[in-house]
Amino acid sequence: MTPFSLFPSQTRKLKKRVLLTASVLLIQGSVTGTVFAQDSKVLATVGDHSITAADVDQALLDMGQQFQNFPETERRARVLDSLIDFNTLAILAKQEGLDQDAAVKRRIALLQARALHNGYFQSKIQPVVTEEKMKARFDAEMAGAKPEQKVSARHILVKTEEEAKAIIKELESGADFAELAKSKSTGPSGPKGGDLGEFGKGQMVPAFEAAAFALEPGAFTKSPVQTQFGFHVIKVEKRIDQPLPTFEQSKNQLQQLLLTEAYTESVKSGREKLGVKLLDESLKLPEVK
Repeated sequence: MTPFSLFPSQTRKLKKRVLLTASVLLIQGSVTGTVFAQDSKVLATVGDHSITAADVDQALLDMGQQFQNFPETERRARVLDSLIDFNTLAILAKQEGLDQDAAVKRRIALLQARALHNGYFQSKIQPVVTEEKMKARFDAEMAGAKPEQKVSARHILVKTEEEAKAIIKELESGADFAELAKSKSTGPSGPKGGDLGEFGKGQMVPAFEAAAFALEPGAFTKSPVQTQFGFHVIKVEKRIDQPLPTFEQSKNQLQQLLLTEAYTESVKSGREKLGVKLLDESLKLPEVK
């Protein structure tokens, strides 16, 4: 069982409402990043502008993936060199008046909004999700959780209902299921005696799943089961209860779930407080159901 299977309704709702938005991509960067201590040690200067150790730390946090192929001992030097390049052209751009260009202003505003967005998340939202809250949520969800069940099954697939009924009669007369599967099944599992291995709910087409999970171990279907693939005769070998996940196994998923919920609530209350007006109705998102 995957830990998120404990929270199916919440997960579906949040995926629809938040997880596919660009905002959460920004959240993920701030969640997984390391917060560095302030370090005002000057490492380089470009004209009158100073580049500090804290600037390098921040650049590593924001752009670390671009330098991941370099040795760790060289990485900070590479980042510092890039910051020197950035600041060199930035100073020249200001001297040329490019900071007053409309497109550049929009880009600066976007980058500033992104930085403030992530800063708010890191300082106001992230601290709210504590170990105690994760444990309390885990205990609440586990109180009503049941182990996920899987079955180990075989099947015989044929083209017509008449063929399937004839196979059922043979089985009722004592024929071996695996041998019949080898000789009669048209499915890819036929040579293996119809063995499908273990599967849980949601892994098979609905009609097949319903029939399989209705059987007790050792029993086979008394009527053919029709799917888009043909007609099946199914036998369940055994049922397996999957152990429920522990808190430690669920911790990362719980953290992401609670962070996303807290983020969603903060955005919702912020929008209501500030007032949001969508002036182009063609860009309105469909309602989340």
